This record gives sequence, C-alpha cells and structure tokens, in this order.
Amino acid sequence: MKKEQVVHCQFSVWYPIFKKHTIKSLILPLPQNVIDYLLDDGTLVVSGSDHNAHDRTYIHNIDSDAEEDVQWSDDETTTTVTAPEFPDFTSKVLEAINALGGRVFPKLNWSAPRDANWIALNSSLQCHSLSDIFLLFKSSDFITHDLTQPFLQCSDQDSPDPVINYELVLRKWSELIPGGEFRCFVKENKLIAISQRDYTQFYQHILKQEEQTCQAIQEFFSQHIQYNFLDEDFVFDVYRDSQGRVWLIDLNPFGEVTDSLLFTWEELTSGGEISQQQECPAFRYTTSEVTVQPSPCLSYRIPRDFVDLSTGEDAYKLIDFLKLKSEQEESDEEESSPQ
Repeated sequence: MKKEQVVHCQFSVWYPIFKKHTIKSLILPLPQNVIDYLLDDGTLVVSGSDHNAHDRTYIHNIDSDAEEDVQWSDDETTTTVTAPEFPDFTSKVLEAINALGGRVFPKLNWSAPRDANWIALNSSLQCHSLSDIFLLFKSSDFITHDLTQPFLQCSDQDSPDPVINYELVLRKWSELIPGGEFRCFVKENKLIAISQRDYTQFYQHILKQEEQTCQAIQEFFSQHIQYNFLDEDFVFDVYRDSQGRVWLIDLNPFGEVTDSLLFTWEELTSGGEISQQQECPAFRYTTSEVTVQPSPCLSYRIPRDFVDLSTGEDAYKLIDFLKLKSEQEESDEEESSPQ
C-alpha cells in the first residue's frame, strides 16, 4: 500500500466520480483551529445547542504535575475553561445539516467515528449539530488516526508525506440495516473477495440470498466501479437494499489499514486460491449463530482494565478487584451492624 493510494481514497477524491451511486453528501474544509481543537487533550462537555456554546464550560486535562485542577463547581473561585467558539464554521455546518434534511452521518477524509458511538446518548452516529459531531470526533481513535497518522502502514515510508487538506464530510442520514453491508476487495481491477461487513452477527437473509447478493455486487462493480477508480487495487463498501439495488458506501486502501473482516490480508495479497478464482469472487459471511463473534469496537467502549478483568488476561487485576470487593463488603457490614 502506497501513500498515493491512501490519498486517492479520500472522500473528496472518489465522491465526484461515483456521486450518482452513493448517498448524497456535502464536504466542508476543516479550519486549522478546529483541527487543533480536535487534537487537544481537553475533554469536551457538549452543550445541547451550538447557539449557546459561549455559556458552556468543559473539563480540561491538566498535567499530573500541575498544581491546579479544573473541575465542575458553582463556586465563582473555581477555574473553568470556556468552550471554544467557531461561529463561521458552526454556521456553515448547520446550513449543510439543514440542506441534508436535518440529520447527518459525519466523517473525515477517510474515517467515521464508528468506535465512539457508545458515547452518544442514542448510541448512534446520527448528528443534528456541530456539538454532536465534536462529541464523537473527540472520542474517536479512528478520527485521531486520520489527523495524525494517515500513512502509518504505507510501504513507502521514506517518501515525503503528501499534503492533506482535512475536510468534514456530512452524509445524508440513511437507516442502513447492518445485514445489508458488504466489503469488497479489488486486486488488479478484479473483484476477488466479498465479506459480510457486520460479521459479528448472523443474518439469515444473507444465507438464503447468497447467490443473488454476490451476483448483484458483481454487476454493480462491473457496470459502475471497475476501471473508473484511480487505482487498480482498492477496497469498497456497498449496501444492498430491500429492493436488491446496490449502493456505494465507501472506498478504502487495499492494505492492512483496512479491516479485512472474514479474510486475512495474507490470503488477499498472496496470489493464492482467492485471487486466482476466475468465475466469481470468494464470498464469506457468518453462517450460523454458533459463529457469531464479539464486535471489534468493544475494546474502545470501556477502560482496558475492565477488558483485562473480563477476559482473565491480568490475574493481578482480578486479585486486586476481589480484595477491594471484600473490603467494601466488610465495610458495609460494619456500618449496618447495631451500635
């Protein structure tokens, strides 16, 4: 995977090419002060209205060596940090959201904050305001990766990084059923593999419609995608709706920065059985409830200590946890005993 291939997979590069076959979207240049804010260590407490941002405060991350803490309080002597304002950008974002029907799916040049949906009140990436977007973006490792290390896994590390103009992408909100999403792998302009996107769940309709689904995606690829993209190796995501129509959702680099889902990158790149199939691409999906797997985004939702406890990966943490639990129970018993 080359840096040039990553650049070609930016939304603003491929969207004009395939605009007729994907969800309506608007692209806004991301001001440098907004980028700086997204990368700041401050922890945003988002207000309910973008119009009242100047009335809100947020907790700011203070160095452990610092003498002063910033915290919530009604005391006038407590130090508070005023939430930053971006009046011009806020106005443009609200105008774009309204133009797209009042509800949008946000992303940057490459990634959407899928790892941060747990922090939203409705556990959804649906946004109605810039505050909603900021809450997701500042909570997302995927967004941080876009802003800081977009070329991390490229093979041509010795070459200079291309200049990136960061953009906020707002996509018209559409209710997509996870069982209708598929990831497609293209090598040398040939569709070699298709994977169920949400492989953590079993969807009976995929099992029943395997042949129709594979054929529909192949036809969509040959009619609209093949030879039209800037690279011959790439990955694209599609959605097949209830009417059987296929829509383009996203394009990604052909490399390890992109999740290979039910395949391995060794399988996809080795030139073995998968890439040598002539008749049709390899199609993999979860075949039964027995093969259901946990979501790969779960590790982003809770502190690592809790993950270690639940999986038994750190015995010392478990021992400490049990000791703490025992001490709490003893303390509760002493408080409840008659004096």
